[in-house]
Amino acid sequence: MRTERDPELPGRLLAVERDTLIPLLRARPEEDFAVPVAACPGWTVRDVLAHCSAALTRVVEGRLEKGVFSPASNERDIAERAGWSNRRVVDELERGMTGAGPVIAETDGALDGLALGEWVHAGDVREAFGEPGAYAGAGLPYALALLARVTRERGHLPLHADLDDADEPLRLGGASGRRSPARYIGDGPTLVRLYAGRPVDGAAYELAGAEARELNIFG
Repeated sequence: MRTERDPELPGRLLAVERDTLIPLLRARPEEDFAVPVAACPGWTVRDVLAHCSAALTRVVEGRLEKGVFSPASNERDIAERAGWSNRRVVDELERGMTGAGPVIAETDGALDGLALGEWVHAGDVREAFGEPGAYAGAGLPYALALLARVTRERGHLPLHADLDDADEPLRLGGASGRRSPARYIGDGPTLVRLYAGRPVDGAAYELAGAEARELNIFG
C-alpha cells in the first residue's frame, strides 16, 4: 500500500539536526576535526562534514549531474574543500542544512534518502567525538518516519518494529506478500544503526525473520 509522502519531512529533519550539530561543531577544538570516523573508513570528521556540506550544496544549486554521490564524486567534493578552513566547511554545512529542505520538498521523493543519510552522518560524527546518544536526540522521530518512508518506496524487506521509545509500532519496507514481515524489538537508535550498517555492539534488541545485514539500506 502506497502512503502519502510528507514533502516537508526531510527539511524538518535537516533543520532539527542543524540546530543540534552546528553548535556542537563550533564548540570543538580544531584538532577534533582530524579525528577518524569509524563508520567511514579513511575519512576524518572533517572529510565527513565536507562530504555532507558538498552534497547539500549540490542539491541547493541543482548540480546533480550523472554520477553524483558516487564514491569518486564524493572524493572529488572533499578534495575541492581541502584548502578550506574548518569554519568554512561548517558554514557551508549550515547553509546546506537550511536550504536543501525546500528543494527536496519539491522533488518526487528521489532525494528524501539524502536527508536521512545526512542525519546518519551527523551520528557518525557524534560517535567519533564520543558523544552520548550518537543516533538519538531530537531528530530521531523524524529520522524513523523518513526511514519508514524510504524503505517502503524502495520495496525493502517488510519489518514491524516494536520500539521501546515509541507508542506505536513502526512498519518499514514493502508489503509484496512474498515474504512475511520480520520483527524487531528494541530502541530506535539501534534500529537506525541496523539500517545504516553501523555497529550495534552490546545493544539489547531482538530481530526475527531477517538477518541484520539484510536491513542495511546504504550498503
